Amino acid sequence: MSLWACARFGAALWVACVGASAASGLSEPVQQLHEWALASRDNGTEPFVVLDKKGARLWLFDGQGQVLGNTPVLLGSAKGDASVPGIGERPIEKILPHERTTPAGRFYAEAGENLEGEDIFWVDYDAAVSMHRVRARVPAERRLQRLASPTPADNRISFGCINVPTAFYDNVLKPTLMGRRAVVYVLPETMPMLSLFTRLTASSDKP
Repeated sequence: MSLWACARFGAALWVACVGASAASGLSEPVQQLHEWALASRDNGTEPFVVLDKKGARLWLFDGQGQVLGNTPVLLGSAKGDASVPGIGERPIEKILPHERTTPAGRFYAEAGENLEGEDIFWVDYDAAVSMHRVRARVPAERRLQRLASPTPADNRISFGCINVPTAFYDNVLKPTLMGRRAVVYVLPETMPMLSLFTRLTASSDKP
């Protein structure tokens, strides 16, 4: 059963499907970052998120590195690994199409609220980039259909924020991250991983 079908049948089935999906394995870049984070103890004892932008997929791990779940996500419509300086201070309608990137790097998830009072997790507060529930307000954008499609090719639609399926956000992500100092690793799509995670090679051999 697809995650789209799971979401339609409620929270309990969704969590069961997440567990089954997690068993399918990590992509090579996610596996590399996961092993480095644990070997270097970069996450301390806190849960952590690895976002594979190329695969448009978010992985959630507990403090010991066990997979808690993974889900397709929607990302910034423009490819790129950096945010334009000052973009977080601009009205959203002033953000140009080529500036709608999801920045790569190491961040902390910070619980907060958007201007509408909705709970979110800030990833890069200065750039106004957060993880939040998917908002399917404009039918023409087909956000739910994009999440349900078998390819990540159509998962680029946001202004830069990470859109998470509502059931995963409410039942897996939020309970895990709330009140914790969780690390969010956003893997690059245009830059080499070592240019952002410079300690990756040096730390990966630590016991």
